[in-house]
Amino acid sequence: MDGDNNVTVKGPKGHAAMKVHAACSLLVEDNELKVLAHPERAEDADVQAGTVRSLMSSHIIGVTDGFVKKLLLVGVGYRAKVSKKGEQSLLDLTLGKSHPTVYLAPLGIEITVPNATEVEVRGADRQKVGQVAADIRSFRPPEPYKGKGIRYADERIVLKETKKK
Repeated sequence: MDGDNNVTVKGPKGHAAMKVHAACSLLVEDNELKVLAHPERAEDADVQAGTVRSLMSSHIIGVTDGFVKKLLLVGVGYRAKVSKKGEQSLLDLTLGKSHPTVYLAPLGIEITVPNATEVEVRGADRQKVGQVAADIRSFRPPEPYKGKGIRYADERIVLKETKKK
């Protein structure tokens, strides 16, 4: 932590940096990181301290273990393959359209394809992993009648009943 309330966390999966709110301070004692609220500096100091604690926890987990989002491709002929373009992952999706969909992952995000219908998004930044997974899902979100599309592995799709005559 430096004088401007900037904190950097380093680990085997990378590094993360964040700015700590002015109403909070960090204290390290007995190998524990504690976030202290200063109500005299801001009215919502307790709220800000909770947010800082949560963000710091996410950064620490991210640089040590990393985050993973799994996506499933459901539909006949839906498949994925991945290749590398320099340090970035290039995801090639076949989703029943007239052309393949290509997605270039941002730096710090790794995309793997364990089999043709599963995609795993990995990275140290929880927000970035979730955003990349949401971007990939947006190419073909699950439709409500047959459930075809790209869905999260833990997502439950409620199917609609077809019209009756």
